Amino acid sequence: MKRILALSAMLALTGCASVLSGKTQPVSVTTVLDSKEVAGFGCTLSNDAGNWSLTSPASVIIHKSTADLAINCKQDAYVGNTTAVSKANGAVWGNILVGGGIGYIVDRSTGAGFDYPQNIVVTVRQLAAPAITSSVVLEDVPLKLMSPSQSAARVN
Repeated sequence: MKRILALSAMLALTGCASVLSGKTQPVSVTTVLDSKEVAGFGCTLSNDAGNWSLTSPASVIIHKSTADLAINCKQDAYVGNTTAVSKANGAVWGNILVGGGIGYIVDRSTGAGFDYPQNIVVTVRQLAAPAITSSVVLEDVPLKLMSPSQSAARVN
């Protein structure tokens, strides 16, 4: 009977982070150019659990994951990108200690035991101007030299 109670208690405690912190998280994105906050950038956030869009500065609720969160922002000739690292939160460590490996596996598979930074700053920069290339091929054309009197006649 004690074994059944102990097993039931362990199973009840598994997925603790899923219960305590949930599977979603709000994150705020701010864009910065030359150390000043700028607004109006279209940003896409993505991890292996989904994709989300916003216009900076703004917040969005994302699905947690063990994978890092990629943030890409763009407006006209300006772009910026960064990565928010997914880190284990306190609930997952408690779950490992109390629930053992089963709880950790549940929290890892749902992403609930991991968090991203709440505030993400994306530094943007101007895209480099495209290099001008010429597709004109100059052929070897014989040059006709003009005498000084012909040059003077052309100027007049």
